[in-house]
Amino acid sequence: MSKRLEIIPAIDLIDGQLVRLSQGDYAQKTVYAKDPLDIAKQFEDAGITRLHLVDLDGAKVKKVVNYPVLERIVSNTNLIVDFGGGIQSDEDLQKVFDHGAAMVTCGSIAVKSQDKFVSWIEKFGAERMILAADAKDKKIAVSGWQEDSQLPLFDFLKNYTDKGITKVLCTDISKDGMMQGPNTALYQEIIQEFPEMELIASGGVSKFDDLVKLDQEGIPAVVVGKAIYEGTISIEQIYKHNSQ
Repeated sequence: MSKRLEIIPAIDLIDGQLVRLSQGDYAQKTVYAKDPLDIAKQFEDAGITRLHLVDLDGAKVKKVVNYPVLERIVSNTNLIVDFGGGIQSDEDLQKVFDHGAAMVTCGSIAVKSQDKFVSWIEKFGAERMILAADAKDKKIAVSGWQEDSQLPLFDFLKNYTDKGITKVLCTDISKDGMMQGPNTALYQEIIQEFPEMELIASGGVSKFDDLVKLDQEGIPAVVVGKAIYEGTISIEQIYKHNSQ
């Protein structure tokens, strides 16, 4: 495997604990760790430099809730953290950066309040903003996947790449948490359409072979969550990949 694919572990938060949902369903919740910092330190020890931290409480109530976890991880590791979930206001965005996030991941706000999101790109710089494109059947879903917007995925991406966005986290909701393999064909299609995009694939990764396949297809980065916590991809395997 080449060094080209960056593996970014995900920590999803509810009540300050590390959890995973299946297909974004809050009723299908599994708690994997009471203290996410312990897991973050394991990632750092394995040579991982990035972390995708998601505030599921925040996504549900439309305001950031899990600031303390962000602050603890940033204060006690050297991980570069991107934070998403519930960022709807200027105040929340500023607070997330003040609590140590290097980047933020925004989805719902980019759908529902385009002017506000564009103002954030202009104020903080496109390099600190990751556009979350959560899609089902190539349509954008918002609000922690509780709502479908009927907005075509490729129109959404084109609109924001025209406005300077270069980093996109694309999750195929139908695959997320299902451990059935990623939608490689969709990611290939996106890369062909937007060759300059720093695409982060997400959803469905269940085994190391999935990562090999994404790497072979030239996908720049991937977020991995449930497969790590279910033990089908080991931190040791990620370490070996990172040290190649």
